[in-house]
Amino acid sequence: MNKKVLILSGSPRKGGNSDLLCDQFMQGAQEAGHQVEKIFLKDRTIHYCTGCGICNAGKPCPQKDDMSEILEKMIAADVIVMATPVYFYTMDAQMKTLIDRTCSRYTEISNKEFYFIVTAADTSIPAMERTVEGFRGFTDCLEEAKEKGVIYGVGAWQIGEIKQTKAMEQALTMGKRC
Repeated sequence: MNKKVLILSGSPRKGGNSDLLCDQFMQGAQEAGHQVEKIFLKDRTIHYCTGCGICNAGKPCPQKDDMSEILEKMIAADVIVMATPVYFYTMDAQMKTLIDRTCSRYTEISNKEFYFIVTAADTSIPAMERTVEGFRGFTDCLEEAKEKGVIYGVGAWQIGEIKQTKAMEQALTMGKRC
């Protein structure tokens, strides 16, 4: 089945380690015949949630930025890949801001398959669980979200170091199987 795959790259560095894993996942998904789009969050304008509560009344978020377009793509996707470098054992600000801004329409992000990509200089996979739990906290709020895989890109500090790890092959393989 041809799926719509949306990759959300939270890396602040194009070609950074988590972004490289996104590209690998994308290549695998494209080879499997899926329709794939990658959004590099750094290139988008996404303001912080202000907690104004307007969306709680069923009205659209009043902020005028790129989030409404990204939300439409999240709602339309079959598969969502969320990738972040790990800073101080949690996701980066770009990804957390995106998650917070889904508030106005998160109930419409239903019945999706999710893959998580985390990269860090630390070599301990258990140390990355805090970040993955942050993603799970988001998907726990969604109806029928299905976690399909996690890619741990550990032991990569400088740009490109991820290329020497098994995470590259894992990302390609998961992309092919999504």
